Amino acid sequence: MLPLIYINLQRDAERHRRMQSEFSRLGLHADRQEAVLWTALSPAEQARLYSEELNKRQFHKTLSNGEKGCYASHLQAWKDLIDSTHEALVVLEDDVRLEPQFAEVITAIGSLPRGWDMIKLIGHLDARSAPSRQGRAQPLCPGYQLVEYKRVPSLTAGYVISRAGAAKLLQGRIPFGRPIDVDLRHWWETELCIQGVSPAAIALDETSEQSSIGAKTPDTLAMTWRKFRRKARYTLLNYWHRR
Repeated sequence: MLPLIYINLQRDAERHRRMQSEFSRLGLHADRQEAVLWTALSPAEQARLYSEELNKRQFHKTLSNGEKGCYASHLQAWKDLIDSTHEALVVLEDDVRLEPQFAEVITAIGSLPRGWDMIKLIGHLDARSAPSRQGRAQPLCPGYQLVEYKRVPSLTAGYVISRAGAAKLLQGRIPFGRPIDVDLRHWWETELCIQGVSPAAIALDETSEQSSIGAKTPDTLAMTWRKFRRKARYTLLNYWHRR
């Protein structure tokens, strides 16, 4: 079994208890990683991690403190993996439920030959649209497949990352300018090999409906136009690099 962590803000005690219950239910152990509270970082550390200039070029609006803290939390998880002796790490956010075969899926991923960077444990929420966005597949364990993505899904609720994948992201994503889920979709910028499991090995819990990173602010007309242009550009670049 690969090591497991879940990212959790200290103030979200109920989520912490619920996640511990999830792991206990399957007889698993996971370590809690303290989520980064962005406002608690020094101005110098904030400037090291987040670039307003990059944000203006890459995204249609300024990131909220919650989005910045979320990204910084994942960066810390990747750094902890590099600083450890482990070859890979399971990273979960604190608003998920574990499917009954979760442990079998993780064990199977841990037995895969090296060469992969990240394997998402949940992809598209709409199961009907998932097949059209998936490419080649191969057996992983009974009932599950390892799939390639035609378009990488945006969810970051749970994934397994290898040392090689963590190194690529730490080198190419500091500073960052987009939300983490959007950044990971631009896989070609860091030459990141992202795959997924199908069906999902985790599910979003009801607590996911109340985001711990804060409510999203409505887009202005100008933001909507910039978002449309960037989505179109993403579609073209993703197609080009998939060729």
